Amino acid sequence: MSAAPAIAAAAITGLVLAGGRGSRMGGVDKGLQPFEGVPLALHALRRLRPQVGRTLVNANRNPADYEAFGVPVWPDALPDYAGPLAGFLSGLAHCDTDYLLTVPCDTPLFPLDLAARLAQAMAAHGADIAMASAPEPMDDGSIALRPQPVFSLLRATLRGSLQAFIEAGGRKVNAWTGQHATVLVPFDRPGDDPQAFANANTLAELRSLERQRP
Repeated sequence: MSAAPAIAAAAITGLVLAGGRGSRMGGVDKGLQPFEGVPLALHALRRLRPQVGRTLVNANRNPADYEAFGVPVWPDALPDYAGPLAGFLSGLAHCDTDYLLTVPCDTPLFPLDLAARLAQAMAAHGADIAMASAPEPMDDGSIALRPQPVFSLLRATLRGSLQAFIEAGGRKVNAWTGQHATVLVPFDRPGDDPQAFANANTLAELRSLERQRP
């Protein structure tokens, strides 16, 4: 059996999701909050750019501030802050490559090989979606791999499916991805940063992440 064709970085558009309400940060625009002196969304873009062919930002407020980062900025495809899938749909609507990689702005340490590992797994399994999974502590003290649904590599052809799902009232990422061939990609190799998927929902968590960096 011949190997599945590889997915080139140039075939992937990277989308930074910065369209949330920022409710747990007191309503501030999360993507513009500084991490190590750089706005979160710009920090995410800088990690993403070397991994993909082009980049976009999904934002619903302060478009001029995001446009200053030098990439196209698109609001949600739905009104009233409808959640990550609204950002996914906006990204797919403006994606002119075969694949879309989504990352949230509030997880500033995501892996520098995220795109490559998701693409490798997608090609190997012939999947429609490749989703990261990462170790997380459980209530009993054990560690388990948990899906990270906003870190997903999607085939651009899924736009129609997502549009129909949202129009039917769907809002949960896992409920939609569950309709498609999805491969979970573990980020638990020796040497993987255990903080790679740590997200900052509050300003205190954001400052805590900064303090933990070398």
